[in-house]
Order: sequence, then structure tokens, then C-alpha cells
Amino acid sequence: MTPTGTQPPSGAAQRTTAPGRRTRERIVQAAAELMFHKGVAGTSIPDVLQAAKVSASQVYHYFGDKQGLVSAVIQYQAEARLDSQRPLLDHLDSFEALRAWCDATVAEQERRDCTGGCEIGSLAGELVETDNGARCDLVAAFDAWERPVREGLARMQERGELSADADVHDLATVLLTAVQGGLLLTQVRRTTHPLRTAMDAAMTHIESFATGPARQA
Repeated sequence: MTPTGTQPPSGAAQRTTAPGRRTRERIVQAAAELMFHKGVAGTSIPDVLQAAKVSASQVYHYFGDKQGLVSAVIQYQAEARLDSQRPLLDHLDSFEALRAWCDATVAEQERRDCTGGCEIGSLAGELVETDNGARCDLVAAFDAWERPVREGLARMQERGELSADADVHDLATVLLTAVQGGLLLTQVRRTTHPLRTAMDAAMTHIESFATGPARQA
């Protein structure tokens, strides 16, 4: 995924030393944690400097400005979300695998006591109407999350397990929308019931396109 917001200076982009990478990662991780708990507007560069134990010159060297740092945080949160759901995301090409992914998503929220919501969704709620560069980064983040679902459904369609009439793009969007809406209500109500209900409804719709022996009762 390539962020579309402000890019770091060319020297920073080209830096490949291990200490440089570790410093950059430490800054992004600190900023991501702060922005998740305090919001982007509530997180200042001095806050990041203190949390990451770096200087202002290092932040500006790697990210250019706060917008560049926000872009890096969006990419970091998207990659962290995807990594946390592997290997399930890499094998979403059966109804059983899709259901298992749904169950794992609900279980993750139960482990978190329904607090925090979605890291990417929280950034979207704060940024999409005020920062078009961040909005473009978030489009890429959600597309990266939706892509494994879409590709898994496409493989099922190629094998004849999903009707040729099924629009795998729309079905993947339906499922991701159920996840996002469910996560928000789960956070508000402090129960995973909204998330499970939304994902079950999305899966029932997807399964209605099953063919042959795979068709659900």
C-alpha cells in the first residue's frame, strides 16, 4: 500500500540503515498509539517526541510534517490489522473459512472487552471530512483489507461454488461494511452482539449465492 499523503524528504525515504528503520518504526508506533487513544487532533508532535524519545528533527526528517506522520500511521494501522488476521485472510476461499474469519473477528473484540473499536475506522471518523490526503490513504487501507475477501470469493466463483451472478466486489464490500458498523456498535454498547449479528447477516447474503452441493439450507 502506498500512502498518498505528504511524503518524507527524499533523503529520509532513501535511508535504509537498520538504526534508521528502527527509529522510524518507533516514531510511527508511538504516534499510532497516541492517536488511537487521544485522536489525531489531540496528539501533538511534542507528545510523539516524548513517547518515542526522539528529537523534532528526527520526526521532520522521516515524515516532513504532521500530515506525513498521519499518513504513515494509517499505513501502519492497516498493516497491523491485516497481520493480526493472518493466516485466515490468506485463505478466505470457502464458506467455512469466511465464517471462521467472522468468528475470529468477534473473538478478538471479546478479548478486548469491546473497547477501542477499529484503529482504521477511528482514524477515518476523524479525518475523512477534513483531510483529503488522509482520506485517500484510508481508501487504500480499507481496500487492502477488503481485497483478501474479494479474492477469496473470486476463487470460489472460479471453482463454481459461487454463482456467476454474484458480484464479488459488492459481496466483499457488504462483509467489510458489516465488520465496520458492527465494530462501532460493539464499542458503543460494550457487547459483541451487534458485530456478530451484522456479520451473520452479511454471510447469509453471501451464502445465498452458493451453487450445487454448497448451497446452504
